[in-house]
Amino acid sequence: MMVLKILLGLVGLGVVVFVHELGHFLAARLVGIDVEAFSIGWGKPVLKKKIGAVEYRIGMFPLGGYCKMRGEAEFQDAYENNRREIAPKRGTYYGASPWKRILVSFAGPLFNLIFAVIVFSCIWGIGFEVHTMGNRIVRVSDVVPGEGYPADEAGLLTGDRIVRIDRRPIEYYHDIQEEIAINAEKELSLTVEREGRTVDLTIRPRLEKSTGAGKIGVYYWADPVVRSVAEGSPAERAGLRKGDRIIRANGEDLPYTVAMLRILADRPPVLSLEYEREGRIERADLPLVYAEGGTADPGIGYESLQYRTQGLSPLGAVVKGTGEAWKTLAVSVRSLSLLFRGIDLTQAVSGPVRITYMVGDAAAEGFGQSIGTGISSMANFLALISIALCIMNLLPLPILDGGMIILFIVEALRGHPLHPKAVSAFQTVGVVLIFGLMIFAVFGDILFLVRR
Repeated sequence: MMVLKILLGLVGLGVVVFVHELGHFLAARLVGIDVEAFSIGWGKPVLKKKIGAVEYRIGMFPLGGYCKMRGEAEFQDAYENNRREIAPKRGTYYGASPWKRILVSFAGPLFNLIFAVIVFSCIWGIGFEVHTMGNRIVRVSDVVPGEGYPADEAGLLTGDRIVRIDRRPIEYYHDIQEEIAINAEKELSLTVEREGRTVDLTIRPRLEKSTGAGKIGVYYWADPVVRSVAEGSPAERAGLRKGDRIIRANGEDLPYTVAMLRILADRPPVLSLEYEREGRIERADLPLVYAEGGTADPGIGYESLQYRTQGLSPLGAVVKGTGEAWKTLAVSVRSLSLLFRGIDLTQAVSGPVRITYMVGDAAAEGFGQSIGTGISSMANFLALISIALCIMNLLPLPILDGGMIILFIVEALRGHPLHPKAVSAFQTVGVVLIFGLMIFAVFGDILFLVRR
């Protein structure tokens, strides 16, 4: 399964990188810059074919890619020969005007954003399945006593239904997650249904430093009705079946599924269940085996809410897809500020290894349900990664597209090229920064995989 996830992740990242480099490639051709090579992946080419003046390549290492334009390295030659300017030559990178080079640099991130809009539009046009829970909640403090959460301070109670956050109607648990995640440390109004009456509350989500997202300390409420039993699991060996409703576990009432967390936290060697089947009360003992991390899996899957969104018209899908892309872009930009607010960067900053795993994991989990769900899950994740790549490349850092755009704007305003030594120094700083960030991200990736 791990190999499958990695392969799916590599394919997915290859698509996103291809889209980015395609933007540079098409823009270069449009403004008259000759392209010498177009490669998906870095390192020695394992496949290459020359079509016209362009050599198309597939590199040995699939994480990355490049579009090699004629004359890109001319500033290095000017630097080594101590020339103040690069002699412009027709069809070369530095022979093009600064504004044309700005267009070429901007085209890569722009294509990533356009790709995300197209993917989101297709998903909404076809329709997709959603697996979630309702808007009824359980306080974390009622399951894992000891720590106080914003939900406790706001006056939320287990069994409440959150029906509105600020002006947004809430129908499902994922609606709650979305609103809370993007509003860390902001005061929000809640409308809650409690025992047949409506209660208005105010809550301030806490910033979760391991992820950079908001957190209030609630779980979803799910009735403990068995949906599935894993093959070879303790639950299967004990005879549990789909439709059984678990009433008690080790003598404790089980009104909702997350109550099982409190029971398993004591690491019992045996899980004694009482459950209802066709009007009868049955009993079963499940011997548990604990993993190295201290967790045990009885092998029980519980009922969830499942629905399929209705496919939209082409125009409606484009409007919705554009809105989703814009919302994701805005949230991602806002999240950048959290990097300077004390979050755990080893968990919040993902490198290529972790991103590959996450793309593959999303796809593999989706394919486990159905082919359509797998494609939809992978496409959705790729759209998110594509937007992240768009933002990252527009950061004003040397050697990134954003840094190069700044250089070319300065050149255009000055009316003549920058000194090659200045360009070289700028790019050297960029290489050091990006290399340091990559080392940090890969270190975080290693910790992530060890925790898995």
